Amino acid sequence: MPINLIDADGLPRILLTEPMGSSAEVLLYGGQVVSWKNERREELLFMSSKAIWKPPKAVRGGIPVCFPQFGNFGSLERHGLARNRMWSLDDSPAPLSPVTNQSTVDLILKSTEDDLKTWSQSFELRLRISLGPGKLTLIPRVRNIDNKSFSFMFALRNYLSISDISEVRIEGLETLDYLDNLMNRERYTEQADAITFDGEVDRVYLRTPSKIAIIDHEKKRTFVLRKDGMPDAAVWNPWDKKAKAISDLGDEDYKSMLCVDSTAVESQIVLKPSEEWKGYQELSTVSSSYCSGQLDPRKVLYGFT
Repeated sequence: MPINLIDADGLPRILLTEPMGSSAEVLLYGGQVVSWKNERREELLFMSSKAIWKPPKAVRGGIPVCFPQFGNFGSLERHGLARNRMWSLDDSPAPLSPVTNQSTVDLILKSTEDDLKTWSQSFELRLRISLGPGKLTLIPRVRNIDNKSFSFMFALRNYLSISDISEVRIEGLETLDYLDNLMNRERYTEQADAITFDGEVDRVYLRTPSKIAIIDHEKKRTFVLRKDGMPDAAVWNPWDKKAKAISDLGDEDYKSMLCVDSTAVESQIVLKPSEEWKGYQELSTVSSSYCSGQLDPRKVLYGFT
């Protein structure tokens, strides 16, 4: 399928479409998905009202790629270097499972001399983005092209568009341990039956299941996050006070956004020379009437019918 490359906001982007009417837009800058619309043309990803579409600033919203560091869990720039570098189209992607009835683009980021001054490891980071009916799939791969082993963190930060943060709950993370970034990364165990929001949350849940459900009562929509190779899951909403302190986030934007991320943070990924790591993330949506008791989120999480 030919690549539909357009220029908007001065940044080249790829437009993916599929026959049912859904679409996605991917920036070469950051290898970042910045839009995902369903067949009814409803935007499913959040984009900040004050997003800065100009390098070297990362674009706040969509699905940024965090590599080789997540957040400030290390000594590099926040969330690493991949999200504010210019990626390229990958003209020779390694074979992956064939995709049917999907619109796909393969991107690549290679370490540069400047990158090596910041993080002295030679790497190739590939990302396949596929749009199918009702779902968006990202397959990241990191190859060590250095002559020594290295370790790294990785995350796909999913800014989800929601009706109102007070109307959303996350199922699938109950009883798990998490690191609380608001409490000096102290370790706690989740006690609630589901995660709901009435203030700032900034946590990394550890050893999470492969499926997580994000239920939006008002929109009667459930996001299903399915992942592999990224055992942790970060959950973030800045709430009102922090939102006002973030220059590229609107004061009221926190109400309509929620980050639920696929991450590998606690146990870093280790690659020997020539080794490759592969992750997997699939985002999908299902119509949900959970607020009237018609959808049991456990059916979503565990596949019951």
